[in-house]
Amino acid sequence: MSEEGTHFRKVFVGEGNIDKIMIDIAKGLADARITPQDLTNPVAFQLAFSRLYKALLKSIEEGSGESYIAEIKFTDDLGNEVVFTVNLGEEVPAFASKRVKARVTVELFEEYE
Repeated sequence: MSEEGTHFRKVFVGEGNIDKIMIDIAKGLADARITPQDLTNPVAFQLAFSRLYKALLKSIEEGSGESYIAEIKFTDDLGNEVVFTVNLGEEVPAFASKRVKARVTVELFEEYE
């Protein structure tokens, strides 16, 4: 990756919340998403709920491991709340509190081959 040409960097400061989750179950449920169309009528909602239920059962049957994650929240330049997670691994993070500050850096650049 070459960083030639235009380059822009923006730093956001937000907050993080550290917690322990069963990582395989969380990944399985992430694949079964509910869309606005799933809430348009009772039948669509029942089908969406069935997908979630099947994904949960499949994840439980396959077993899972535990992992620590940080849920990071910050506000973007248009006032929208941005939320994402960072996997911190299987070991207990060395923070004194479950609540931490987060610095998110966004770099925009042109890449030339």
